Amino acid sequence: MFRVSIVRLAAPSSIGTQSAGMKQVPMALLPPIPLYRRILRCHRKKLPIEMRLLGDQYVKSEFRAHKQIDNPAHIIGFLTEWQTYAQQIEGDTWQGELMDKTKIDKMSDQQLGQMYELMKSIREQELAENDPEHGK
Repeated sequence: MFRVSIVRLAAPSSIGTQSAGMKQVPMALLPPIPLYRRILRCHRKKLPIEMRLLGDQYVKSEFRAHKQIDNPAHIIGFLTEWQTYAQQIEGDTWQGELMDKTKIDKMSDQQLGQMYELMKSIREQELAENDPEHGK
């Protein structure tokens, strides 16, 4: 699926271990395929069916779109963000959370467009759930 360089970059390491008296460092990145499976499993266990379908579709398209990436910085950023997302879903800390403004400021026009389309889909779904007449 992803190039070999991604697998090497995301291979488990000693990062994430804690030495005596030292601050906890971030957990090692999961390789792409295990991370992808973990996200889909989180969706299956934690999300209502409507959100799960939307989330699964989005995750699949994002992982496909980033399949051929070979820039290490982009690979690490992509895997880090998705791993953080999986941790939030697992811990139920994602609901009602606002997106960090610095992340929004760093997004390209294409990414902002994707976020807007995702927001529209979620709002349309919420309207349909709360107002059955809206969906007709």
